[in-house]
This record gives sequence, structure tokens and C-alpha cells, in this order.
Amino acid sequence: MRAVVRRVYEDPSPEDGTRVLVDRMWPRGLTREAAHLDEWIKDVAPSAALRTWYGHVPERLEEFRHRYLAELADPTRREALAELRRLQDAGPMTLLTATRDVTLSHATLLADILSEPPP
Repeated sequence: MRAVVRRVYEDPSPEDGTRVLVDRMWPRGLTREAAHLDEWIKDVAPSAALRTWYGHVPERLEEFRHRYLAELADPTRREALAELRRLQDAGPMTLLTATRDVTLSHATLLADILSEPPP
């Protein structure tokens, strides 16, 4: 089952399943109650340096993907990714991000990664 990606600011849906925030920083202006989270796995988010370099510039998306995959090889991030896989195996899962355009978000890349068999 493929993980769904949504903005954390959107109202929850009954189809969301387990709602997991995958951003490193807490979303601005949102209380924990309003987020309706089940998990916050920030270790799977890209580093601040990578996120700043990328800046959600569409022309950098492919290079961002390569650099982000390299970061996910780090043991701490690898364990966070394994936790996402366990949650996904348990049932429907929604990856949440504060990013305005989810198509340019690391959360969408994570959903792609999670749809592939583990290495």
C-alpha cells in the first residue's frame, strides 16, 4: 500500500490511517491537537543544509533526490525510514508536511521510496 502525502494544515480524513509528520521542524501556527498526529518522525527529514540548498526549486528536484537518498543512508535516518515502513505495513499511512507544494516535497520522495521494496 502506498503512503499518501498531504499538508499538515489540511483537515484530517478518515482515509488517512496513521498520520505521520515527516518534517524536522514543527509547522508554524499549528497546535499539536490541531495537527491530529499519530507520530512525528523528524529523523527522516532532510538536513537543514540540504533543505536550504534545495529551496523547493523545481530545477533542483532531481539533484535533491540524489542528495536526500545519500542522507537516508545515515544509520539514524535509516532507522527512521524503517519505522515508516513498519507503520505502512500495519495499514494506511499519510505522510504530513508543511510544504506548500507537496509535489516538490521530501514527503513525496519518501512516499516513492516506501513504495519500493527495502534494499
